[in-house]
Amino acid sequence: MILLETNRLLLRPLEASDWEHLLPFALNEPETWQYSLISAAGEENLKNYIRIALEARDAGKELPFIVFDKQTQRYAGSTRFYDIQPENKSLQLGYTWYGKDFRGTGLNKHCKFLLLEYAFETLGMERVEFRADNDNKRSIAAMKNIGCTVEGVLRHNGLKPDGTWRDSIVLSILSDEWFASVKENLKLRMES
Repeated sequence: MILLETNRLLLRPLEASDWEHLLPFALNEPETWQYSLISAAGEENLKNYIRIALEARDAGKELPFIVFDKQTQRYAGSTRFYDIQPENKSLQLGYTWYGKDFRGTGLNKHCKFLLLEYAFETLGMERVEFRADNDNKRSIAAMKNIGCTVEGVLRHNGLKPDGTWRDSIVLSILSDEWFASVKENLKLRMES
């Protein structure tokens, strides 16, 4: 079992039973999935969201995690690796969401540090890609803050649950960038 940990948080593989830990967010904070292509708002949507993630994990396409905040001793949200392409040494990091009490607390920096360290230093990836709805300014700012480089915008590349089209911004970090500066800069931001 993969366990990734800092003094602030613990990432462990998502399990079907974790819907119980995440249910308060699904019931009380539906705006969390405002920019998502797959909503986990409501109990049934949350169970479906987890089922989809676990099926993709079983197929070797994704690696979903649950996020536990050690500071508050509470589950904070979820994140995952997806579109894993070992032959191209590439994967995407996303489907990241946190309950409102955890946003802007520095938790995301710890989460991204652990995931990037694992991707580059354990899995040997060359490229980690990030995508977000081009209207999701908070997510875009967070990705830039951890050291991502903007590559461009994919127009109308996903259909949102409300039937409208999503334009997705694409950002990335390359292996040499991680080792040259992103890792140390992110470490410093985690300490501040």
